[in-house]
Amino acid sequence: MLLFLLQAVIISLTGVLAPGPITAATVGSGTRSPHAGALVAFGHGIVEFPLMALIYFGIGDFLRIEMVRAGTFTLGGAFLLFMGFDMLKSIRNAGEIDHTGASKPLSAGIFLSLGNAYFLVWWATVGASLITKAVTFGLAGVMIFAVVHWSCDFVWFYFLSAASYKGKHIFGVLFQKTVFAVCGSFLLLFGTLFLKDAWKLWF
Repeated sequence: MLLFLLQAVIISLTGVLAPGPITAATVGSGTRSPHAGALVAFGHGIVEFPLMALIYFGIGDFLRIEMVRAGTFTLGGAFLLFMGFDMLKSIRNAGEIDHTGASKPLSAGIFLSLGNAYFLVWWATVGASLITKAVTFGLAGVMIFAVVHWSCDFVWFYFLSAASYKGKHIFGVLFQKTVFAVCGSFLLLFGTLFLKDAWKLWF
């Protein structure tokens, strides 16, 4: 069991550490709050835990259907563009107290997970194989695997937001504006790529 969990952690980290939309959103939100990464992770978990349960009950093949992926890319791309423009618009307000509330990182964690077809396909393939191995240890093994995998997300996202927040206080408002500009641009890029992939699948 311990050997399997070690393998699961290593494989999970290869996915978690890969730069992507959630990484950009976490770093951007982190300049406002060091705890933003925790909220992103909770939002991600709201999607991920039910998804793991569904895969356990055999829905993995559904996630690989072309039209499902196309729909996911479309919704995800649109949300990424919205987030990207919103982050770029925030550059002029950098350094001000954020009155938008704590729900933004949570929403980002939810919608960027739901709208990421690559994330869903990863679970339908790599993730499904890990769950299959976990099943050999019974339902308890699956539940422990789920918590261990999500913990990798939590630790990494929390680290990113804390580092981003500290960077803002060390380097000042210019750092925050730079983070907003870079992360916002990346979100726009990812959104465009998602919509491009959706176009290919639809047509």
